[in-house]
Amino acid sequence: MTYLETAAQFYREVAETPQVGLCCVQSTPLQLPGLNIPNQMQEMNYGCGTTVHAAELSNQPTVLYVGVGGGLEALQFAYFSRRPGAVIAVDPVAAMREAAARNLQIAAQENPWFETSFVEIRAGDAFKLPVDDASVDVVAQNCLFNIFEPADLSIALQEAYRVLKPGGRLQMSDPIATRPIPAHLQQDEQLRAMCLSGALTYEEYTARIIDAGFGQVEVRSRRPYRLLDSHTYNLDEHLLLESLDSVSFKVPIPEDGACIFTGKTAIYTGNQPIFDDNAGHILQRGIPAAVCDKTATKLASIVPKDVIVTNSTWYYDGGGCC
Repeated sequence: MTYLETAAQFYREVAETPQVGLCCVQSTPLQLPGLNIPNQMQEMNYGCGTTVHAAELSNQPTVLYVGVGGGLEALQFAYFSRRPGAVIAVDPVAAMREAAARNLQIAAQENPWFETSFVEIRAGDAFKLPVDDASVDVVAQNCLFNIFEPADLSIALQEAYRVLKPGGRLQMSDPIATRPIPAHLQQDEQLRAMCLSGALTYEEYTARIIDAGFGQVEVRSRRPYRLLDSHTYNLDEHLLLESLDSVSFKVPIPEDGACIFTGKTAIYTGNQPIFDDNAGHILQRGIPAAVCDKTATKLASIVPKDVIVTNSTWYYDGGGCC
């Protein structure tokens, strides 16, 4: 079997018999007023973080969710877009689609505001999404793209870019590796299906997002989630995997490169009330301003004595300049 066939078989099994704690360390579902998450959905919460960021979900966006799982995040997205067909959930595994549909029916009984028509479940996969060009506001996936081989990951990212409207958002949560994963683990199809051996490094992961055309990437969180210990996985030393939540925007890539926000700020310390670099960045003396990593590097090189650049916090929630 190919790694995709192994993954499909694996997820058929866990759709029929949920495995608590499978895949990534299970995340605690986002708590929202009036939202009750059925136990069945919680048991099938196979994500490594969250793709549901309230600040990105105003004006009832149309959301395409890739890899429906137990339907938990599809339900959360529907919370913000309470209308028929607002959430399109795509999955290639029939058993997973059926499980999600059952869970959403239970959710409708436990949530007076929710109707099953809010989520439309479709057969399909990340490599050929069953929607038109530029037709959705948000594409989301949680702990799916990391199982793909690098070439397939690029195809999936290009498909997400295709279906997003201009300015649309790709909201993802995936494991990343703190150093390259050795070949013997990458080639283990079962470990890849379990989200343990397909992760790229942060640099490789963000580079593929940008190569797909996304001009701005914002890191919502980055945190440890699983250790591959040297004894169990036949490694020279332990290998830490992290969970990365990100939002990537379908905006043009600037001539000097894409903007990646990781929580850095620039602080002007000079003698004037403000500093203007004549490139769109105005800093008030003593006040930290959020900047993308590219701008942080430029400012530190232009006026190193008058600008302090703080380290990445790996958390960014908007504002600032690039």
